Amino acid sequence: MRVNPNPMSNLLATLNQTKLASQQATIEIASGRSVNVPSDNPTAAALLVQNNDQATFTNGYLQSLNTIQGQLSTADSTLSSVVTALQRAVSLGIEGANGTLSDSNRTSIANELQGIQSELVSLANTSYQGRYVFAGTLTDTAPFVADDTVPSGVRYVGNTEVNEVSIGSGYKVVVNQPGSDLFSSTGNDVFLAINNLIQSLQANTGIPDAVSALNVASSYFSAQRVFYGNAINQAQSQTTYLNTAKLQIAQQENTLGAADLAEAATNLSQSQLDIQATLAAISKFSQNNLFDYLK
Repeated sequence: MRVNPNPMSNLLATLNQTKLASQQATIEIASGRSVNVPSDNPTAAALLVQNNDQATFTNGYLQSLNTIQGQLSTADSTLSSVVTALQRAVSLGIEGANGTLSDSNRTSIANELQGIQSELVSLANTSYQGRYVFAGTLTDTAPFVADDTVPSGVRYVGNTEVNEVSIGSGYKVVVNQPGSDLFSSTGNDVFLAINNLIQSLQANTGIPDAVSALNVASSYFSAQRVFYGNAINQAQSQTTYLNTAKLQIAQQENTLGAADLAEAATNLSQSQLDIQATLAAISKFSQNNLFDYLK
C-alpha cells in the first residue's frame, strides 16, 4: 500500500480549483453571460466581438435613419402645404380672370395672392432640427429671401448640392432636393409665376396667361413630391431590415454567450459544498501525522 506523504498539496490544489469554479459560477449568475473573458471560450469570444461590431454599425445606421426620416417627413409635409397653397393661388387667378370683376375685387385677390406668396417663402424656408431642408447643403442659412430687384421677388441663396447619408453597408440615400430645383426651376418658378399673376391682376392685363403659367409651375411642383415619397419608402424599408438584423444579432449573442443560470446556480451550490468538504479535510489532516495514516 502506497501512502501519499504530502496529501496537503493535493488538497490545496483541489481547494483552488473549487474556488475558481465557484467564482466562475458567481460571475455567470451576476452577468448572465457564460463568456465574460476571452479565456472562458476563445471561439465564442471572437464571434461575440464580431457581433458587437455589427450591433454598433446597425445602431449607428438606425440613428441616422431616425434623423433623416424626420427630415423627409417634414419636407414631404411642407410640400403638401405648398401644393395646397398653389392650388388656392390658381383658383384665385381663375377668379381674377373673370372680366366682370371690378378693380376693387381684383385688388383684393391680388392682396390675397401676396399673402400666399409670403406663405410660400416661409414654407420654402422650413427647417428641421435647426437646419433648412431646402437649402441644398448650406443648411445653416435660410435659402429664400425677398428681393424686389429680381423678377420673381424672391432670391435663392442656397446651393444646388444634395445630402447623401449612409443607411447601410454600401447603401446611401439622397435625402434632399435643392430649393432651386423645387421652387425656382427654370420654366417652372412658382415664385415668378405667382408674382406675375399678382402684377397682371394689379394691371388688369394678361391674367389668363399668368394663370396658365402658374398652373404649369404648380403641376411641376406637385410632381417633385415623388422624390420624397420614394426616399421615405426607402428609409422605412431599411429601418425594418435593420431592426430585423438587430434582433438576429441579439439572438446570436444570446446563443453564443448567455449563461445557463439554472446550471450556474447548481454549480455554485456544488462548488460551495466541495469547498467546505475540502476545508474540513485540510483541517482534519492538520491534526494528524503520518503514523495516524499507517494505523
